Amino acid sequence: MAKIAKRVAKTREGIDRNKLYPLADAIGLLKERATAKFDETIELAINLGVDPRHADQMVRGVCQLPNGTGRTVRVAVFARGTKADEAKAAGADIVGAEDLVDIVQGGTIDFDRCIATPDMMPLVGRLGKVLGPRGLMPNPKVGTVSQDVAGAVKAAKGGAVEFRVEKAGIVHAGVGKVSFASDALVENIRAFLDAVQKAKPTGAKGTYLQRVSISSTMGPGVKVDPSSVTA
Repeated sequence: MAKIAKRVAKTREGIDRNKLYPLADAIGLLKERATAKFDETIELAINLGVDPRHADQMVRGVCQLPNGTGRTVRVAVFARGTKADEAKAAGADIVGAEDLVDIVQGGTIDFDRCIATPDMMPLVGRLGKVLGPRGLMPNPKVGTVSQDVAGAVKAAKGGAVEFRVEKAGIVHAGVGKVSFASDALVENIRAFLDAVQKAKPTGAKGTYLQRVSISSTMGPGVKVDPSSVTA
């Protein structure tokens, strides 16, 4: 059996791995144990009662976190003319058309979110094999294909978080930083869970929300009582 590092063992002290903690208590446990030299991210993991292999059980959407993510988001926009100007004015980091396609195809992906106007999608579609696996492909369902590029850029910069269920039925997301006030983290987590619940697919059967846990970048996972999240 592999030995557990002393630091890891210490962070686990006082945490009952079989207990479901109220959300506020779980956040407190993580904040007490966040000893890294950087501002750790609070990660949320939700186990859902779905099988994403079936189209009618896919869960996907976007959530605007009320208190932001705490991280700087670089946004790229595929647009031309006045829409390109609007994107730049809204704070987009990279704006382009064919030139941006060439940059991405060349292997340079210096952005965290990708937005496109509808007329640019035939062009952006060429990048599906590059952007798709990274979760960066623009999609109208999550607001990243839009004529309102300024609004989409501001949303991305202000704390919009995309989510998509994985093969195992799990949704992951960063919902803030350890430095955030506990109340702010509670608000973000509840907002995210609400968005996931609203995205419940028609094919979901049985218990939709099965398990909830949170962790920090370098810290242990803490199981959360789902009823305390939805309160």
